[in-house]
Amino acid sequence: MTTSTVEYQGNLRTQALHLQSNNQIITDAPTDNHGKGEAFSPTDLLATSLASCMLTIIGIKAEAMDIDVTGTRAEVTKIMTDKPRRVKEIQVVITFNQPLDERTKNRLEAAAFSCPVAKSLHPDIEQNVTFHYPSGE
Repeated sequence: MTTSTVEYQGNLRTQALHLQSNNQIITDAPTDNHGKGEAFSPTDLLATSLASCMLTIIGIKAEAMDIDVTGTRAEVTKIMTDKPRRVKEIQVVITFNQPLDERTKNRLEAAAFSCPVAKSLHPDIEQNVTFHYPSGE
């Protein structure tokens, strides 16, 4: 079954349609590659997909452990390189909003690294992931 369709809109912009939900995503070329930078670029989506996937898998694992991780956030930084132009590194900082014991931290962090996007990215793309937890006061 087809997942999505993507249509070129002109001016270095695309519109993607998720067929199951009818949700849409607009992409725009980044300003450092002839674009306006008015929306996610395709490589922004690639980097953001890693964080989104990690948070989703953390959520699945946390739910199975009866832990609510609602509000956990990820900050994503995409680093490009030239010759060939490609994503060189994705930095993800995941910040939990509640203290967790070491065993739980280890299980959730392992879950994050098992996400399908992390496992699908080419090994030449460095995945630099850090986790932050508030102190347990």
